[in-house]
Amino acid sequence: MSAAGASLSEDQFLCSICLDVFTDPVSTPCGHNFCKKCITKHWDVSVRSQCPNCKKMFSTRPELQVNTLVSEMVAHFRQSAQQRASSSSSELQAAGPGEVPCDVCTGTKLKALKSCLVCLASYCETHLEPHLTASRLKRHQLIDPVENLEGRMCMKHDKPLELFCQTDQTCVCMLCTVLEHKTHDFVPLKEEYERKMAELGKTEAEIEQMIQERRSKIQEFKRSVEVSRDNADREIAASIHVFTKLKEAIERNQAEVIETTEEKHKTTEKQAEGFIKELEEEISELKKRSAELEQLSHSEDHLNLVQNCPSLNAPLPTKNWTEVRVCPPSYEGTVRAAVAQSVKMLQHEMKKLLTETELKTVQQYAVDVTLDPETACPQLILSEDGKQVSYGIVMMNVPDNPKRYANVLCVLGKEMFSSGRFYFEVQVKGKTDWVLGVARESVNRKRVISFSTQYGYWTLWLMNENAYSIYTENFVSLSLKSRPEKVGVFVDYEEGLVSFYDADAGSLIYTYTGCCFTGKLLPAFLPGVNHDDKNSSPLIICSVHQAQ
Repeated sequence: MSAAGASLSEDQFLCSICLDVFTDPVSTPCGHNFCKKCITKHWDVSVRSQCPNCKKMFSTRPELQVNTLVSEMVAHFRQSAQQRASSSSSELQAAGPGEVPCDVCTGTKLKALKSCLVCLASYCETHLEPHLTASRLKRHQLIDPVENLEGRMCMKHDKPLELFCQTDQTCVCMLCTVLEHKTHDFVPLKEEYERKMAELGKTEAEIEQMIQERRSKIQEFKRSVEVSRDNADREIAASIHVFTKLKEAIERNQAEVIETTEEKHKTTEKQAEGFIKELEEEISELKKRSAELEQLSHSEDHLNLVQNCPSLNAPLPTKNWTEVRVCPPSYEGTVRAAVAQSVKMLQHEMKKLLTETELKTVQQYAVDVTLDPETACPQLILSEDGKQVSYGIVMMNVPDNPKRYANVLCVLGKEMFSSGRFYFEVQVKGKTDWVLGVARESVNRKRVISFSTQYGYWTLWLMNENAYSIYTENFVSLSLKSRPEKVGVFVDYEEGLVSFYDADAGSLIYTYTGCCFTGKLLPAFLPGVNHDDKNSSPLIICSVHQAQ
């Protein structure tokens, strides 16, 4: 029996109705074996008594008896399978917390490898083998192990949930489609699964995009913090520089006040010491004369007294000190005058230091500007590197285009700005006439127009060698202490500011405020006409070097 049982395949011990190993196997008259419970239930619900395998009809319901031979073979098979499971259990992994256990294992529950949607059970490696080898079990749908397989069965009809009701948005069985959900729309569960997976993929992509957007925002915030830190450090360094210079200036002024006051005191002291010395010398002479008189007053020699009296009556070597005074110098108002002078000095130094600091700050926004030859008036000569422009007497033979100035000696930069801040420097050394600044991209370039703010220009002018001015609705003259040789131009688009600096002196020349910028801005350059070669030097765009 043992040899026979071992030679039979596991498929031969499976009931064709429940697809599991026989329980109380019985044989029909046609020779097929079934679980007693399975065949009895099958015939109970059937109109006719028929073999489920060969379809043989029986006129009367056969009386079923347990097949002793098959029962012994099944028992032997179960015992062998249990022994194999026991012998391999030490090599297999027991189900841990959160893992699905095998539903067949007795004793230690091993970790399930698969769950069967037909059997509604989960199997370990050993108990999964029939589903991998038995032809009837191979048709069962296996999935990764899951718990609560009963939840995959219809609660009303005890049938697998195989369809999806689109009307009620719920999973249903086949009987549901002809009963409770008769008029509803259905799709196979797999189709709804694929649709849901597509939606999940789309949602996942959207979430990933949202994550990336938020990560980018985080980086933006971090960069903002870094910029703030850099700006704060720069501002702190500038404040230390400014206040150190102001402190040094106050200390110098204080030292000058102390020195002047001490000199006044020393002059008074020296005068008093001279008078004191002279008085002490007179006192010494008077004491000497007093001693001589004292000696004569005690003499009884008549002749000696009479002979010496004339010398004793001689004028004393002294002067009249009645009107002599040592007048202490007046210190009143010294501190007030020193403070007033310090305030004036501080105002000057502060203005100078703040302008220097401001220039250092705007130079942080230096950009590389190059002249655009397509915008240059035909009478202008540009260098090959696009960094210099000068006036030419002869009209250049250049193609006309909408960007080119026709009758105005102007050229624009290639670079355009519609936000943020930018700064550039231009050498104007040796020139007697020039115009510098920025212009809107939309300015009229084909006819002579005003270079004022109302026409889209924010410029600084030099006319007739020393006449500096700016041009709003009218020309406004500026008073400069010295002629700049290098001019810095700074624009803050959002704040509406255009500032001009003497880049060498580190001083502010003028600032346009409240400017209304629309569209793009471009650097603008007008080198001016030559006057007997007095204005032949070119305008030169310079590299920006930080002010020290």
